[in-house]
Amino acid sequence: MGEIKAAGLRSIFQAIGDAIEADKGRLSELDGVIGDADHGVTMSIGFTAVNEALGKLDANADPTTVFNTAAKSFLNAVGASSGPLYGTAFMRAGAAVKGKAAIDRDALADCIAAMAKGMQDRGKAERGEKTMMDAWLPAADAIQEAKARGDDPVACLEAAVGAAEAGAEATKAMLATKGRASRLGERALGHIDPGAASAVTILKAMTEAVRKL
Repeated sequence: MGEIKAAGLRSIFQAIGDAIEADKGRLSELDGVIGDADHGVTMSIGFTAVNEALGKLDANADPTTVFNTAAKSFLNAVGASSGPLYGTAFMRAGAAVKGKAAIDRDALADCIAAMAKGMQDRGKAERGEKTMMDAWLPAADAIQEAKARGDDPVACLEAAVGAAEAGAEATKAMLATKGRASRLGERALGHIDPGAASAVTILKAMTEAVRKL
C-alpha cells in the first residue's frame, strides 16, 4: 500500500458499506436478542448515506474533508446511539490527519485510535461493559502496537481485526451495563454484542480494501 488519498479513502468507505449491507441480517439478529433488532439496518442506512455524500465530493478533497463529510452524513442519517458515536469517531479521525494530503501507515493507525477514543468519550463506555468498545478499544491498542513494531499497513489492520474479534467474542460472557441490554441481566449472557460484531465487520472490510490499494 502506498499512501491513501481521498479516492482510496472513499473506496474504503464503500467497502465498509458493502460489508455492512451483506452482514446487516446477522447484525440485526444479534441485536434482536438484547436490543431493538435494528442494528444492522441502522448501520446500513448510515453507511449508505456516507457513500452517497462521498460520491459528491471533489476528487481532490483531502482526507479530513472525507472523514468530516462521513461524520455529518452518518449522524444526519442515523438517529440511534450509533449516529453520535460514529459521527464522533469520523470527526476525530479527520482531526488526526488534519493538514495531510494522504494517509500513510502511521496516520492509518492513528485514525483507528482516534475513532476508538472518540466513541469512548462520547459513549462513556469502558471495556467489560458489553458494548462496541469491547472490540474498538482492543483494536486501537493492537494497531498502535503493530505500528510500533514496524508492521506494514495491512498487517497493522490484521492485528486490529484479531483483537476486535477476540473482544467481540468475549462479550458473550459479559453482563451488559449500558443501553437496552442492561435491562436483561443474566439473559444477555451467551450473546455477542451487536455493536462489537459490527466493529469487526468494519475493520475486516477496511483491511481488505487497504490490501487492494
